[in-house]
Amino acid sequence: MAVLKATLMDEAAVLRALKRISHEIVEKNGGIEGLAIVGIKRRGVPLARIIADNIEQIEGAKVPVGVVDITFYRDDLEHISDEPVLGGTDIGFDVKGKTVILVDDVLYTGRTARAAMEAVMSAGRAAAIKLAILIDRGHRELPIRGDFVGKNIPTSKNERISVKIPPIDDITAVELYG
Repeated sequence: MAVLKATLMDEAAVLRALKRISHEIVEKNGGIEGLAIVGIKRRGVPLARIIADNIEQIEGAKVPVGVVDITFYRDDLEHISDEPVLGGTDIGFDVKGKTVILVDDVLYTGRTARAAMEAVMSAGRAAAIKLAILIDRGHRELPIRGDFVGKNIPTSKNERISVKIPPIDDITAVELYG
């Protein structure tokens, strides 16, 4: 069983990072015109909602929020498949012509982000797809990078980053296990 090595971000640090990401998204998009946010299940969904709420506070208007459900069999869990499996997707709006911000908790190999991009592309032709990540831990296997990154945390392959966020978890934190 993995042992907790450190708490890397507490609730205040996580919320500050998400607030900064929200401001960067608005700034780089030149406002919220044509903007949409899609959370990658599981923990990307509550993060996407926090970012959308932050953007509403900044701009005074809502942006549409969707969900991409990706079942991903990671290398650090029991190996079942080499490819992510796309499950149900609930985007709920037309992505055509929109700048879609995909939101996830941790960017590691890049395979989850690639599968999520494919899911968005199957829903329509977005003007652009950008990636917002709370934690970038390195070890990419695909040429994918976060456009908006809360924190870069270099890790070894035998370490694990755990983002905890309600309603999935009881606390808001980023923890390192080894």
